[in-house]
Amino acid sequence: MDVLHPRCAGLDISKKDAKVCVRVAGSGRRKASEVVTTWSSVTGSILRLREHLEAEQVTCVVMEATGDYWKPFYYLLEDMPGVQVMLVNAQAVKNVPGRKTDVNDATWLAQLAAHGLVRASFLPPEPIRHLRDLTRTRTAITRERTREIQRLEKLLEDAGLKITSVTSNTLGVSTRLMLESLIAGQRDPVTLADLAKGSLRRKIPQLIDALEGRFTAHHAFLARTHLDLIDSHDQAIAALTGKIEEAMEPFRLARDLLTTIPGIGRPTADVIIAETGADMTRFPTPAHLASRAGVVPGNNESAGKVRSTKTRPGNKHLQGALGACMTSIAKTDTFLGARHRRLTRRRGALRANVATQHALLVIAWNMLTNGTLYEDLGTDYHDRRHPQQARNRAIRQLQELGYKVTLEPAA
Repeated sequence: MDVLHPRCAGLDISKKDAKVCVRVAGSGRRKASEVVTTWSSVTGSILRLREHLEAEQVTCVVMEATGDYWKPFYYLLEDMPGVQVMLVNAQAVKNVPGRKTDVNDATWLAQLAAHGLVRASFLPPEPIRHLRDLTRTRTAITRERTREIQRLEKLLEDAGLKITSVTSNTLGVSTRLMLESLIAGQRDPVTLADLAKGSLRRKIPQLIDALEGRFTAHHAFLARTHLDLIDSHDQAIAALTGKIEEAMEPFRLARDLLTTIPGIGRPTADVIIAETGADMTRFPTPAHLASRAGVVPGNNESAGKVRSTKTRPGNKHLQGALGACMTSIAKTDTFLGARHRRLTRRRGALRANVATQHALLVIAWNMLTNGTLYEDLGTDYHDRRHPQQARNRAIRQLQELGYKVTLEPAA
């Protein structure tokens, strides 16, 4: 097998240190030399490792993606002049079973690197990495805020207050006023219900009944705690959104294009850009982008038999953002909405969600590649494309309802 990198290195990284194998190809009948050393994961040690690799004239460095422990090594080595630094998926570089040690893993990575048998994982440039950190943090805090709201609702149920059965927003203006008054010591349902604002005042009789419970000082203390946590989450989300807007400045055109797709708002567009880099040249085809998100069928074929087409794990952050769009997309009178409903009837909700997410990424890839706005094909696109099938389906539905159908050409 040809040697593409005569001098290369493999890094097996853990939390505390890394096993580094420097491999130098032999000449003639001489075998390749492989020297394994151990380096601490602190910054000073990694910088000394960098000098060591430069002294060894290494041209390729391969490291395994293990949790987040690869980040200090990758960020300090990625700009080494004349060196290709590659982060690879551990699933793609598994060692021979029964030979699993850190030293063997480092040696195995170096051998794979020497022969060009590894493929680098996608890592966006630094501005996108910063944007990705911000969007992921905002998503995490938003989820924590939702959990706090759910805890508050459970607390109100424990106190016998059914406010959330009457109001549509647990933290709306009226509900917040009532909660603050309850915490302050007010217990009269009539007085509390009179705090309702706007259209909610039409439900004052229902509110009076819902606000009659056993709200004690114990509940007041916990409610205050939950509300304060929710407020702190709101402040953190607002601060993160401001930083995201600053980081999004170079990508505003891409975001404006993505938000023309029905069901995709600015937060979702932010996540798509942060997770893909908005540079579609990194994905040769739309299928490559969909594969990164894990919304394509898997390949598992042996001896001519397909064992499974279950989707492979993909970028969970991108999946989460796309999955959040499904409910709104399914309700729209658009091509995507009609397609989602059509697939739901035929294949079920789960498969329809995956297929619609795939379609969204294909559309996004084409829009960002060509710089074009979204053009909706219409809810009747499939009927116009296959009129014979649409006619037969309508006839079959009428026959199932007990009608005898006779067709006559229109005048």
